[in-house]
Amino acid sequence: MLPLSFKEFLTFYEFEPSVTLEEKFQRYLQFGGMPNLREYQFNEARSNQALEGIYSTVVLRDILQRNRQADQAMLQKIILFLYSNIGSITSPNSIGNVLSQEGDIHAGRDKNVAGKTVDKYISMLRSAFIFYSVGRYDVKGKQLLKTLGKNYIVDMGFRNMLLGYRDTDREHIIENIVFLELLRRNYRVYIGKVGDTEVDFVAGRPNDRLYIQVTESMQSAETRGRELRPLRMIPDNYEKSYCRWTEAISQFLRRY
Repeated sequence: MLPLSFKEFLTFYEFEPSVTLEEKFQRYLQFGGMPNLREYQFNEARSNQALEGIYSTVVLRDILQRNRQADQAMLQKIILFLYSNIGSITSPNSIGNVLSQEGDIHAGRDKNVAGKTVDKYISMLRSAFIFYSVGRYDVKGKQLLKTLGKNYIVDMGFRNMLLGYRDTDREHIIENIVFLELLRRNYRVYIGKVGDTEVDFVAGRPNDRLYIQVTESMQSAETRGRELRPLRMIPDNYEKSYCRWTEAISQFLRRY
């Protein structure tokens, strides 16, 4: 079961009439969709304390107790890396290389982190439903690709609790929320590769497929051309759409 969607969030909480839809959405981005936060009425300190309790319970009990050989410090490093890079194309090897370099800087010694080790820890996180890994799909070749996927978090509140709330990475934040909404609607989701370009989501159900681009703004002609180019390159007649930052979720929920 996933945390509250934005639509559920709107009915679950009570808002003053003066609060705009965009302000509600900002609160959703900051606090996430864990239902038990309702009693704290958007109090940041108390909400973070509650989220930290959930996070610690899941990490310490559900992951470490099930995987006795797991190293808590390594697990924490990988979690923080994934939180900082939601929606970015990565691989276990590339993550391992970054963590190895950080180990050299902080510890002053060589400590390589193998890709297979990272992959094992990410598998633990998927099993605990903290992260979802999304593979790439070659739209024209109609085949799954084995490398360079993305990872999305189950709830933005956990990320903000650990890293602090920031909305500078808005496109990837919106990607994360749209991805979860597609899961709620029983789509199988992939990252689309179209030639040398990328479609944020290829979402399929029996007899149905969507191609979705997520962007912060479509104001400039250059941005509009860049974002629409992958969609225009897809030769089939399934629906193709994009989500802009200021209206992304309300638009998305109205249409689907």
